[in-house]
Amino acid sequence: MLRFTDRDTTRVLTAGDPDPVVRVNSEGASTIFLTCEHAGRAVPTALGDLGVAPEEMERHIAYDVGAEGVARGLAERLDAALILQRYSRLVIDCNRPFEAKDCIVLQSDGTPVPANADISDSERRARYVEIHQPLHEAIATALDRRQAAGKPSLLVSVHSFTPVMRATGAVRDFELGLLYNRDARLAERLVETFRAANPDVTVKLNAPYHVDDISDYTIPAHGERRGIPHVLIEVRNDLINDARGQQEWAERLAKPLRLAAENLEGTPDGH
Repeated sequence: MLRFTDRDTTRVLTAGDPDPVVRVNSEGASTIFLTCEHAGRAVPTALGDLGVAPEEMERHIAYDVGAEGVARGLAERLDAALILQRYSRLVIDCNRPFEAKDCIVLQSDGTPVPANADISDSERRARYVEIHQPLHEAIATALDRRQAAGKPSLLVSVHSFTPVMRATGAVRDFELGLLYNRDARLAERLVETFRAANPDVTVKLNAPYHVDDISDYTIPAHGERRGIPHVLIEVRNDLINDARGQQEWAERLAKPLRLAAENLEGTPDGH
């Protein structure tokens, strides 16, 4: 994990700002370990409103609409540990490496982010050190503790995607994406168990995009490097933009996830 020594040279979070990391059900019994990197829309007080209109902060560009509710619903149904992140992805994208151009975006889906224009190197480092790094240190610490206790882990990162990209007009005409890069074990098992339980839902592998070392951080850093099974779940956000939809999709996903995990644990390469 990238580290910096100049933690005190520039500060972006102040005393009144929330901690970036939220831990839910840390002692959950499930082998499934949940993360939600784009759960929140918080903005540090020092950054004001980022120069972004309030209605834009309701869109997918600011956070993964509905993902927190689905992740919390899964944590409850599976008795799984969950770590989520409070700050808007327009402040810093906690599912991108530091060197990615869109770790701190100048614009997103056609919407400029004035507070990110001409950002200094020290401020960029401050956002990474104070928001991004604590999230991934918390995930790493939790997985280390589980490993030390002899508890297997399957990593599940919960996200959502917009049906239509405003800037390009691209349409995503499916409900669920299951993403991976080098290790397809959990994604391939989950697509089978999910389709069996939800024949009315269109589910695709590696859509609406493909995981790689620059477009993602959690899966490469915590899944692939550890060699533990993993999947990134993307639910179309118009299906989970209210509490009812979030609970419905947590229910849809819980049993297939449990079955996929049990199936994987019974194979020679499962862990």
